[in-house]
Amino acid sequence: MRAGYTLNGRYRIVRALGEGGMANVYLAHDLILDRDVSVKLLRLDLRDDPGTVRRFQREALAATELVDDNIVQVYDVGEENGMQYLVMEYVEGTDLKAYIKRHFPIAYQEVIQIMEQILNAVKTAHEHNIIHRDLKPQNILIDEHQVAKITDFGIAVALSEHSLTQTNTVLGSVHYLSPEQARGGMATKQSDIYSLGIILYEMLTGTVPFEGETAVSIALKHFQSEIPSVRDIDPRIPQALENVVLKATAKRPADRYTDVASMADDLRTSLSPKRAGEVRFTPAQDDDGETKVLPVSALNTTPVPHAIAKPVGEPDQVAKDESQSTDQPDTGKKKRKKYRHPRRRKFLIAGGIILLIFLGIIIGVALFRPQMTNVPDVIGDKESAARSALVTAKLKVGTVHKTASDKVKIHRVVRTEPRSGTQLKQKSVVDLWISTGPKRYKLANYQGDAYASTAAKLEALGFTVHRESVHSTSVPAGRIMQQSLAAGRNVVPSKTDLTFTVSTGSETVTLADLTNKTKSQAQSYATNHNLNLAFQYAYSNDVAKGRVIRQSPGEGAVVHEGDEITLTMSRGDRSESSSSVDEFSVDVKIPFDSGSTDDQSTDDDSSSSSSSSSDSNLVQIYLKDQDHSLSSIYKQMTITDDTTVTLPFTVTSGKSGAYKVVRDGHVIASDNHVTKN
Repeated sequence: MRAGYTLNGRYRIVRALGEGGMANVYLAHDLILDRDVSVKLLRLDLRDDPGTVRRFQREALAATELVDDNIVQVYDVGEENGMQYLVMEYVEGTDLKAYIKRHFPIAYQEVIQIMEQILNAVKTAHEHNIIHRDLKPQNILIDEHQVAKITDFGIAVALSEHSLTQTNTVLGSVHYLSPEQARGGMATKQSDIYSLGIILYEMLTGTVPFEGETAVSIALKHFQSEIPSVRDIDPRIPQALENVVLKATAKRPADRYTDVASMADDLRTSLSPKRAGEVRFTPAQDDDGETKVLPVSALNTTPVPHAIAKPVGEPDQVAKDESQSTDQPDTGKKKRKKYRHPRRRKFLIAGGIILLIFLGIIIGVALFRPQMTNVPDVIGDKESAARSALVTAKLKVGTVHKTASDKVKIHRVVRTEPRSGTQLKQKSVVDLWISTGPKRYKLANYQGDAYASTAAKLEALGFTVHRESVHSTSVPAGRIMQQSLAAGRNVVPSKTDLTFTVSTGSETVTLADLTNKTKSQAQSYATNHNLNLAFQYAYSNDVAKGRVIRQSPGEGAVVHEGDEITLTMSRGDRSESSSSVDEFSVDVKIPFDSGSTDDQSTDDDSSSSSSSSSDSNLVQIYLKDQDHSLSSIYKQMTITDDTTVTLPFTVTSGKSGAYKVVRDGHVIASDNHVTKN
């Protein structure tokens, strides 16, 4: 699909994001909600395939049932000109496969943090009886805040839909395929757990456990070969952490975790010192009736000889042979020994020569092979101490890199490359990574953002987030009004508490009966309930001058704080008016003042609040004419943008009126001589 095309009159295609086996994905812009989205469009060559269309529709159904911070949200589903499409949340970042390749080796704590998010998403799916069946790093997105989100439920199946799973039909990626799926069996929740174990293996080692020239050869290894030990690749991995991989990838589903929550609980404590002495996990041995193959060594074993029974009546041949042997004259024996002696001596000489040559080869190899040494463990040492240790081990210091670390103190070694314990030739080069301290994060201005998504992203980074709720007539419910720390500050997430003031929206007010009230009484009521008043005037023979004739909305109406109530005030009996009056109106523009300044401090050590800018202004208008006095408020209102108000004047012919505008306690406009043009 070309860029610029508008799908369904709403989603404008920006560019292609990727292509899959079933659909193509595009970045698009939602013209109505003014946000970027991902559009998944069924491929042109598959639109006439009922099975593919059914899978595509099933993805939409499965994904819309799942609401979780770690699952890509589906916003819309539709069809246009025969094109099936899904509109989903746009995740700006990369997939887990590329993330592993770019950041490997990944710190164990970071591996656990990402896996916990993945497990949380799969747990939500399983609670809705939905099995993903295609869990792999390519289907897990990592955004710029390290929030993991699972996508692509294209082959996910509800447990109740057994008709959609066919025997001998294998769906999913073969590198992450469970043994029961490789055999053509039905996928279960334990099948997803197996795939999660393979993903954890790859995050720890940088590679998948099984490779092969064909998909069939890889599938065979999944149910025939044991998972290689991650500790053979990285001996520093704790046994408790390897046990999570081993239990999740057990060949029999019964030996795996019973559910995803159990795997998450086990993973969460895998780095605990209390589990330092944990033994290697071994699945229970169970003869499942499969054909066993004997090793070749069993076929070559020579049986222990037993005594042979002599048949009755036969002569004792063995005894006879022995008798004949012992009956040989001594002289014969001596002649045979003298005859064989020269040949035996030749063999001894030849064997000695061969032995000397062999020993010479061994000594030569030992003398001329390269001298080897091991990389010392300098993790946590100061740079100077690490350099000395490498020199002592007869190694050279290579490039010194700087990297952030939450675990290793500043100016100390985070890791080496090659890693400690690796055997190298003497004089080989070893690179050092030196800690610059905990990774700092630059705070943004979160005012106006949705609290729920903002708090989730910050908590995933390690922040402690608090919420304070207040009513607001100008900020929608759930949006952030203020933040406790200023935008632009660089902070350490794990050591930072951040408090957001969040709007709960405006409160509702049930209007009282204001008829026959004086203007001051009505204004007092409006102030107490955060309402704005507008006045109109009319002659009345029944209501005394200066009192309310009627109100709009009327008594009992439910309004929100900040709403405007119109009151019609009495001018008294028309017959009592002896002079003619002029009635006219004047438009006054009231500018909004954000209160922002250019010298806002961004000092990291500052503890000031986030911003001095204001999101609303309190405006009070005073009016002087036949019906009003400058000593009392004519109108009070809250503005969030430049606002124009119309002021009505009623003055005796030949006289003038006046007005004054006060914004947040400061007079910003006034006119003491207002007349009809």
